[in-house]
Amino acid sequence: MNTFTKTAIALATGLILSNGAVASEKVKVYGKVNATLQSDDTTERETNVKSNASRIGVKGSVKIDDSLSAIYKVEWQVDVADDEKDNFKARSQWVGLKGDFGSIMLGRHDTAMKLSQGKIDLFNDYNADIKNLFSGENRLDDTLSYVSPSMNGFKFGATFVAEDNAKSGDKNGTSIALMYGDAKLKKSNLYAALAFDSDVAGSDTTRLTVNGKIGDLKLGAMFNDSEKSDGTSQGDGFLVNAAYKVGKATYKVQYQDGDDKKSGDVASIGVDYKLAKNVKLTGFYTDYSFDDSTEASHLAIGMEYKF
Repeated sequence: MNTFTKTAIALATGLILSNGAVASEKVKVYGKVNATLQSDDTTERETNVKSNASRIGVKGSVKIDDSLSAIYKVEWQVDVADDEKDNFKARSQWVGLKGDFGSIMLGRHDTAMKLSQGKIDLFNDYNADIKNLFSGENRLDDTLSYVSPSMNGFKFGATFVAEDNAKSGDKNGTSIALMYGDAKLKKSNLYAALAFDSDVAGSDTTRLTVNGKIGDLKLGAMFNDSEKSDGTSQGDGFLVNAAYKVGKATYKVQYQDGDDKKSGDVASIGVDYKLAKNVKLTGFYTDYSFDDSTEASHLAIGMEYKF
């Protein structure tokens, strides 16, 4: 990133913060730093420090009237481990409106299908992230997104992807999802979602997600079926996992199998230990076994700080 771009980001952030103070705008600077020390055995074994989707962002809202607010979010991914020349990479960046009708966002946003996974992926942002095996994990530009308010526990989400999007293949795409319950499993003991993509990033995808809690035990399952929009290939896969909380520690296990983006399976075990509400230590081991007889494994310890 050049000096001009860095300066522009700094000035924009400063203006947002100063304007928020003047106009009583609700503004929040947020983010997280997540880094792990890893032993990665792929084509050869090596040790490295990895930044796992560390990020920084600004989000806020301003009240227009009693039933309508303007909202925005501008977020970048940063690499805290490697010497990256372009260290700021765009994540969700959008502007929109929020009211009794729900929320409408225009810009770069997670598709309704990606949102529908909730918090089921126990190794999100790590080597076992479900995006490595399953289609449907898309955060796309040129989108118009809508999320409804909760109605008897149900929410509806929809994303329109304009044909100008680089992954659209000159076609408009749609992503829709019907969700039930609380994705964080704090307000309900069950979360379930059914989602469909049509011509999104070149694929038509169907996904079913179920996540539940019984005391300190969480259980999850996902089925994902995807086909290239031109019909050239098709693949599906499933995920099952469990997490069990004991004091400040949460023990995790997850298994995925599929022949979608890659053909094979991945098994992971790990533990998170909370030092504070927003700080945790983590450790995991992930093993990939592909149908072409290649294998890969990752052993890691690290720390995450949210702010």
